[in-house]
Amino acid sequence: MATVTQLYRYPIKGLSAEALQQVFLRAHQTIPLDRQFALAHETTLFDPSEPRHLPKTDFLMLMKNEKLAALRTEYDDGTGILSIYAYDNQGDERVLCAASLYDAAGVARIESFFTDYLAGEVRGRVKLVRAEGHSFSDVAARVLSCINLATVQAVEEAIKMPIDPLRFRGNVHLNDLNAWEELSWPTGQLIRMGTATGRVLKPIPRCAATNVNPLTAKRDLKIPQTLLAHWGHVNLGVYVEVIADGELAVGDAFLTPF
Repeated sequence: MATVTQLYRYPIKGLSAEALQQVFLRAHQTIPLDRQFALAHETTLFDPSEPRHLPKTDFLMLMKNEKLAALRTEYDDGTGILSIYAYDNQGDERVLCAASLYDAAGVARIESFFTDYLAGEVRGRVKLVRAEGHSFSDVAARVLSCINLATVQAVEEAIKMPIDPLRFRGNVHLNDLNAWEELSWPTGQLIRMGTATGRVLKPIPRCAATNVNPLTAKRDLKIPQTLLAHWGHVNLGVYVEVIADGELAVGDAFLTPF
């Protein structure tokens, strides 16, 4: 039996994780607000009236835009305001921009901020995109990304360096499993997650985004290469699809099989 130690959402694709204590999960949906917004290149063709899954290269993301990790962002559900923070040369955190993502003027401010912040890395200008009920995940299915912390520790031991689990941008962090145990769960395996039910979809292949240190915004590790060299694959964590509604909270059991 595994135990949920952390829950996270990522309201804007490529930006900060936001810790949660409890969520209500709905069948065939992500954690509420997870990857609800994305920062797209001007050349990206996305129609909010007919949303479809697009490759992550159509958006700003850590794999290509590691400077995003130098920012801390907070999204306020009640007001729709996104606040963007960074540390100055004195080590003090300051607000760089704050604006509503549901107001035309606010959206324009956010788009201008990222266009300037990532000058030279953006194809045209940045545009904020969203569509009701759509998630800008790396996969088309609406899923939870589940990370086994024992597996992260095994990689730490292999490279003899600490690894922040947030490199893997998971929704659910799990303790009380053996390293790599999650990769033994067969596709279709049912999981009791708090009072919700999930189904294992597939392992998560890791890309160069995991090379970026979420604290320093530096590319200081080679995670995919390390996985391949030591274990013969690039997978870490599994995607799980919610198939029955329920509550999931930090401290809950994560049972497979049940």
